[in-house]
Amino acid sequence: MEGSKPGAFAPKALVEARRLAHHAAQWPTRAARANLAAVPDDSHSSLIWDPAQAALLSRPFGAARVGLRVADLALLFLHGGEVETFALDGQSDARANAWLDARLAAAGLKPASGARLPYKLKAAPVRLSVTGELKELARWFAVSADVLEALKNRLAAGPVLCWPHHFDIAMVVELGESRSVGMGVSPGDEHYAQPYAYVSPYPRPDPAALAPLPAGGAWHTSGFLGAVMLGDAMLARGDARAALLAFLAGSFEACRKMLTGGR
Repeated sequence: MEGSKPGAFAPKALVEARRLAHHAAQWPTRAARANLAAVPDDSHSSLIWDPAQAALLSRPFGAARVGLRVADLALLFLHGGEVETFALDGQSDARANAWLDARLAAAGLKPASGARLPYKLKAAPVRLSVTGELKELARWFAVSADVLEALKNRLAAGPVLCWPHHFDIAMVVELGESRSVGMGVSPGDEHYAQPYAYVSPYPRPDPAALAPLPAGGAWHTSGFLGAVMLGDAMLARGDARAALLAFLAGSFEACRKMLTGGR
């Protein structure tokens, strides 16, 4: 992806772009909910970052997948080796629904527009509009997925998935005996109005006995307990990818030791 490193925009400037992309990401997940059997952890509705398409893609249903190319806010319909696109810039939800439902119907699949979400998002824009900040948001998704995939192989973690409810991209490392560490990157939410990385131990440790964290990290204890590093701090270190990798790896080790008694 052109200019693949974050840093062209301040992380706090991405709030509106994140809101637009979060809304648009519900189309792929609705298509998955309509056409895949539900599983207990809801992962059938999750999305996967695909570097080749520079997009968040649904799980396959038959020979089809639906995706969102974040940088230019375009829906993708992948089927039989072909990729059709629908630019959301200036379009209404109704037009996007009609376009996607028509593609799904032609492939013998159920319409996405009829799928209900088990959560509510804030009010959506009447018409979606592409902004330059969307390209920056796409860079954050790309670098986050790249780092998490690298750590996944090292830590024998579960799959790297984007969860459309909170819009974070994350994975879980199982430690055995009902202990685990979740780690990922959020593009921003009610806790922080900018991208941030997090590492969360389970079960929740005693907040009074938290381990030291790598440089740039801090413990977040309100609403959820986890080590966090803000996008601002990653960029301040000169190389966001290297900073993210060091933070996630170091914080995982801190959490692992807390959960296993230092073993």
